[in-house]
Amino acid sequence: MRKTTGAIGLGAALAVSAVLGIGTSGAAHAAPAKPQSLYPPSALVLTVGWGADAATTEVQRAVTLSCRPTPTGTHPAPAKACAELRSVGGMFGQLRTGAESGRVCTKEWHPITVTAEGIWDGRRVSYEHTFANNCFKSAAPTLVFEF
Repeated sequence: MRKTTGAIGLGAALAVSAVLGIGTSGAAHAAPAKPQSLYPPSALVLTVGWGADAATTEVQRAVTLSCRPTPTGTHPAPAKACAELRSVGGMFGQLRTGAESGRVCTKEWHPITVTAEGIWDGRRVSYEHTFANNCFKSAAPTLVFEF
């Protein structure tokens, strides 16, 4: 009789704790998700296309680049591209887009335009730069648009 009373008491205690959400269930005590930063993740779409400006350029290649919380995306070197962008505070206009010294390119006008659209540390980014030709684009010492 004593064992039966103890088993009933234990069963009742478990039933009450299950109803009240007390016990070993992790879901009842899960802390709400907290953002890692005040800023949303950085997420960019980078494009390259032949043409004199982004409005008339037909996109030839496009990649994604996310730098927060970790470097990812379809960019071939996301960690290096993110590091380069961090070094200029996400200011695409401060990337070195001039040809490296010692590099010889023809003065042929066959424009190629690169663009960046998206979010960098919580602010909207819209960037476009036109190179005279692919040689000048390839000669620029920036990795961000190397894809």
